[in-house]
Amino acid sequence: MKRLPTFFISHGGGPWPYIPEMKTQFAKTAQWLTQLPNALPSKPKAILSISGHWEENMFTVSSAPNPPMIFDYSGFPEHTYHIKYPAQGSPEIALRVRKLLDQAHIPNQEDAHHGFDHGTFVPLVLMFPDASIPVVSMSIHTGYDPLEHIRAGEVLQPLRDEGILIIGSGLSYHNMRGFGSENARPVSQQFGQWLGETVSHPDSKIRNQKLLNWEQSPAARLAHPQEDHLLPLMMVAGAAGNDSGEVALVDTVFNVDMSSYKFG
Repeated sequence: MKRLPTFFISHGGGPWPYIPEMKTQFAKTAQWLTQLPNALPSKPKAILSISGHWEENMFTVSSAPNPPMIFDYSGFPEHTYHIKYPAQGSPEIALRVRKLLDQAHIPNQEDAHHGFDHGTFVPLVLMFPDASIPVVSMSIHTGYDPLEHIRAGEVLQPLRDEGILIIGSGLSYHNMRGFGSENARPVSQQFGQWLGETVSHPDSKIRNQKLLNWEQSPAARLAHPQEDHLLPLMMVAGAAGNDSGEVALVDTVFNVDMSSYKFG
């Protein structure tokens, strides 16, 4: 079995694939996500989804066999609160993730009930609309320490050789007060240029060191007043090991550039 790449996906706003006018706005992202599985070396056995919308005081893995839906948004049409993405979970793979974390002495826990938030089901409904691949969700850490997240990603590298696709779901720009403002796009472009150059650096050690110091980059705190939507990138960069990264997509929606990245 060939090693799978890892991805950071800018998942966009709310349940946009289920709203026709929003799906038109995100047409470029929708097309990329729909075609992404065709670029994989093999069909994943399972997916590990690390969402910026799930935070816990230690890394937490969902062991729910039939994960419920989590509608963690407001102000959208009524039908978007009845969405179903009926993928199964995998208690076995959740246990495998926890064992890898245990071996590295990284504190972790399981949640037997946590379901799919929109950071998980939005990209997956476009990538795998038949929901035939088991999905295990994993949280970020409330401490927001980039080193902890890179290190946690590093110990998950073996999963890539076991047919498990690791996806980090967040946004390359996430300033809720900035969306739609005149300054938003220049900020997203400035930070996005730095982030793209960092992800694409051929030396993974230098790449990860730059990610550790992301707050020193241009427009960093204007793009991310809080880094919850950036930390999944740290984890997939760690899981990439020595594999190089690249900018996979830049879409412009709500007057900001939203970038997604591929490693390996």
